[in-house]
Amino acid sequence: MNKIIGLKIILGVSIIGILFSGVLSYKEFFEKQIVSCPTLGATGTILGYPACVYGFIMYAFIFFVAIWGLKEK
Repeated sequence: MNKIIGLKIILGVSIIGILFSGVLSYKEFFEKQIVSCPTLGATGTILGYPACVYGFIMYAFIFFVAIWGLKEK
């Protein structure tokens, strides 16, 4: 497998990850009936935010790195 094909696969996986974690983050923040921020250290949170938010940030970073790698050739 050459570098370009590998970067395209990584780009595809990052797009899927962005969509998945983006939907979960959206539901976590905007579809709550009662608006309340979780306390620090609450179950299911990391520093007060759900893990899907950190997943979204990670996949977005991987997406931009893959795009950058494909443009550099």
